Amino acid sequence: MDVVCLGESMVAFRPSRPGGLAEADSFDRGVGGAESNVACTLARAGHSARWISRVGADAFGDHLLRAVAACGVDTAHVVRDPRRPTGVYFRTHGERGADLEVAYYRAGSAASAMCPDTVDRAAADTGRVLHLTGITAALSDGCLALLHDLTAARPGRPLVSFDVNHRPALWTGRAAQARTTLLGLARAADVVFVGEDEATDIWGITGGPAAVRAALPEPPVVVVKQGGRGATAFAGQATVPVPAPAVDVVAAVGAGDAFAAGYLSATLRGLPLRTRLRHGHLTAAAALTAAGDTAAPPGRDRADRLAALDDEAWGRLRLGPRWTTEEATA
Repeated sequence: MDVVCLGESMVAFRPSRPGGLAEADSFDRGVGGAESNVACTLARAGHSARWISRVGADAFGDHLLRAVAACGVDTAHVVRDPRRPTGVYFRTHGERGADLEVAYYRAGSAASAMCPDTVDRAAADTGRVLHLTGITAALSDGCLALLHDLTAARPGRPLVSFDVNHRPALWTGRAAQARTTLLGLARAADVVFVGEDEATDIWGITGGPAAVRAALPEPPVVVVKQGGRGATAFAGQATVPVPAPAVDVVAAVGAGDAFAAGYLSATLRGLPLRTRLRHGHLTAAAALTAAGDTAAPPGRDRADRLAALDDEAWGRLRLGPRWTTEEATA
């Protein structure tokens, strides 16, 4: 496998028309889960990807497995739990933040029962990259123990990619634990993705990307996401900032997962650090210009061509709906 992604996925319901959850009378069904989002995007980009998780032995679990497998992801190591349900959540059409209304129904879910004894370690270690997120750490003590085991230094450990992915609602009443837990897991990883604003919210870090890197000196690579302004990667002594292209946003949910997938795809291909960031931006732009939590990434030839633009042309790039299938303006 190129990549193994481990974490919870849920059935996602979004109102069929814009508006609040209280006013909605019908919903469109989809799939939502940071790690499965990354796996699906990488599989659609031509990589071999595996998703490891637990889902209920219920109809929603059937739907999740069918939907993720339909993207080309290996789901053979997803365990069906006959005693616990598949998680579900409802969200509105707004962007993440004040305009986004989300209602989670995941307490006691099948995925929350993951722990070191319930996951096939060999299946998790067979990827060139193992992608994890801080969401899993918040689900249960067993899930947290599993992440500590997977990120521990050991012979044969794959390259560990860790997206901090702080979800305050999952850490209610445990803010201090979230701070120390997410910092420890990030410091144990090989590649870390974290938002600049996220680092401020969790750890009180101000001073920009360099201050985030100073707080995370251990990982070989730290990628600080700066929203619409771009992202800055730190690798060894190198500091590489890459601005994001202008994007006509349709929905902001899922952009962070898409960015991670684009970056990891370029990493697997051995592309330079600056190009990895550009592929992250382009894959995020595909998610930003489509409804839903996931979107098909741009074709590899198109992404390579856009990622190779000179700085002036990259700065003029503007991406809108359907840009992955129509000619982009540069």
